Amino acid sequence: MRGGEDAKTPDGRSRSGGEPVYRILEALAGAIMTVQGVRRRYDGLENVPASGGAVLAVNHTSYVDFLPAGLGLYRRGRRGRFLIKSEVMDVGIMRFLVKHARAVPVDRSAGREAYRVAVADLRAGEIIVVYPESTLSRSFELKEFKTGAVRMASEAGVPVIPTIVWGSQRQWTKGAKRRMGRSRIPVDVAFGEPLHVTPRDDPEEATRRLRAAMEALLHRVQSGYPDAPAGADWLPARLGGGAPTPAEALVIEDAEAAEKARRRAQRAARKRAG
Repeated sequence: MRGGEDAKTPDGRSRSGGEPVYRILEALAGAIMTVQGVRRRYDGLENVPASGGAVLAVNHTSYVDFLPAGLGLYRRGRRGRFLIKSEVMDVGIMRFLVKHARAVPVDRSAGREAYRVAVADLRAGEIIVVYPESTLSRSFELKEFKTGAVRMASEAGVPVIPTIVWGSQRQWTKGAKRRMGRSRIPVDVAFGEPLHVTPRDDPEEATRRLRAAMEALLHRVQSGYPDAPAGADWLPARLGGGAPTPAEALVIEDAEAAEKARRRAQRAARKRAG
């Protein structure tokens, strides 16, 4: 894959300065993946703009796919501002990290403020990292996309970079064995050609274009990925793996959502009861 192995240095571009906490996080992330023996490969780094704002649209198959995505940006001399669930702000250390890494917490019941902040950051030249699927995919196929990525790119006047991370679902995901030790798992990160969206474009149609571009990129990455035995729990059913099909995954997700709603209702009832 173009971009080579992660041990190589960038081609003369200086990495972003300042932000000591972010620098520490970058070093820590790289060290963790080195200890795990993760074999990172990057393709299409030239598609990430060397400067200026952009929306990085990433598929979501793993709890740790933000690490290789962020380290790919680091190789390009950029840093990403991740949109993350606001629930993490309930944990003290996460509040500290979110603040100093300038992530953007998203309250799903009131996302307008996060959207406003993201657009302002894009206009200021930042890269905002978005998961258009919103939730993790159990099938490891692309789920349906939300329109937020293309809408904020259109409003800020910046490109959308289709991005695929593949292999990190072997480390930690839903419905598969966790492999966070030193297992030398290959993880590929591919940055596709920028997608340009204008205010004249229909957000739904632009989102379909983005999803189609990411699906083509996903299939290309999968076709060159090693170590994909039939029946593997991290491999899509379409490729002979043991993961649920998208339809089967939807049934599981609906049941999980119903159970979460039941628990929330129970907590609310206990709180009202005093």
